[in-house]
Amino acid sequence: MRMDSADEACITHTFMKRYIRDRMRSIFKLEDSPGRLASAFALGVFIAFTPTIGLHTISCLLLAWALRLSKLVVLSAAFINNPWTIIPMYGFCLWLGLKITGSDISTPPIAWNELTISNAYLVLKPYLWSFVAGTLLVGIVAAFISYFLIYGVVVRYRRVEGNRTV
Repeated sequence: MRMDSADEACITHTFMKRYIRDRMRSIFKLEDSPGRLASAFALGVFIAFTPTIGLHTISCLLLAWALRLSKLVVLSAAFINNPWTIIPMYGFCLWLGLKITGSDISTPPIAWNELTISNAYLVLKPYLWSFVAGTLLVGIVAAFISYFLIYGVVVRYRRVEGNRTV
């Protein structure tokens, strides 16, 4: 029996949902204070939005090490930026950056088929400041929100788990 694409999508969705749930539970069980776990997660979320495309993993490891935060938690949070989410995330950040910088440039009609490594800077240069401003603003806001969200969830999870073991 062959599955159709709707069945495959449902299975993939169920698998991803279970994977994310299990990953979050493993984070909540780490022996660290809720504040430190929330700080590590917020740092990872901030890094996910930074304009340092291609350097997120090294940024996570270096900053987690320098701030003595959990590398696992920082990396897990940073991976919200992945091949499936990068275009919508950075597209929104660029749009917001264009709005907040007052740039008179519209959302870019970039000829992607003509974009090469050697001319990338010249083609994308007019959007650089707006992109950096948008990613940093969204990163700061997302990190702030995620800190309080994760802090509350860790405290609640540990309280519920503590009641189960008693």
